[in-house]
Amino acid sequence: MNLHQFRFVQEAARRNLNLTEAAKALHTSQPGVSKAIIELEGELGVDIFARHGKRLKRITEPGQHVLRSIELIMREVGNLKRIGEQYSAQDNGTFSIATTHTQARYVLPPAVAKLREQYPKVNISLHQATPHQVARMVIDEVAEIGVATESLVEYPELVTLPCYEWQHVLVMPHGHPLAQKERIGLDDIAHEPLITYHPSFTGRTKIDAAFAARRLQPHVVLEAIDSDVIKTYVRLGLGVGIVAEMAMRDDPLGDLLVRPAGYLFGQSVARVAFKRGAYLRNFVYRFAELLSDRLSRDLVMRAMDGQVNDYEL
Repeated sequence: MNLHQFRFVQEAARRNLNLTEAAKALHTSQPGVSKAIIELEGELGVDIFARHGKRLKRITEPGQHVLRSIELIMREVGNLKRIGEQYSAQDNGTFSIATTHTQARYVLPPAVAKLREQYPKVNISLHQATPHQVARMVIDEVAEIGVATESLVEYPELVTLPCYEWQHVLVMPHGHPLAQKERIGLDDIAHEPLITYHPSFTGRTKIDAAFAARRLQPHVVLEAIDSDVIKTYVRLGLGVGIVAEMAMRDDPLGDLLVRPAGYLFGQSVARVAFKRGAYLRNFVYRFAELLSDRLSRDLVMRAMDGQVNDYEL
């Protein structure tokens, strides 16, 4: 048995048992993938996949155990590569970060800039995606660290830690009727045309939960994944915006009225995520420290060792 066989089995499972898609992802032929899987099954003496004709239909019970072992083996192979890079490259190479647009645009730049100063030989690859895609990128080792507010805690394959707290804010033109109110309530904005995030982004679940708790149906006229897009449409007069507070820091135009809305929607927590059991290079620990003074190298190391499940901000 060999690593190629393990990769082919792993990719077939990831691609919903579609060998054609697995072959494309691995840049090889479909018959080659099928042959390697059959050869591994022959060596092990068990069927990893149940078949209907030539098609894979499901993963067998022994196949589930085989896949778990393959995951461990491939994870440790990845760790061996990173250990080699760490000690042979002397803190250079590529550092991949998966995150959402809001984090990439408003939160990460200072940490990225400082990391580049301290590790000038490190190239940074920034992947912007949905929170679920961020999680998958870390699990699939496309990225070494993920940063997002939504979804990361839903994946047992990840070690996640709180990074910082933030709240939503209401944004509107200065002449908007609500601008005159001293304290804006959910009733005040429930029937206003609202512009905010897509349901899977930037704390949108908190917004929906707040309205649902009051049995109010918000009038959302536009959803976006990009805070700058939301602000653009607020400026056009399409409605009241609900955005993350970091999106309004140092806003260059300063033409929108900003009202804190933490009392309406509660506090949200951005989290960092690492693949459970992964070997982290020096600059990954340093980047976590630059993101938040709560994320010390020691804390991350203990979390990766299973000694820390979470901590309070």
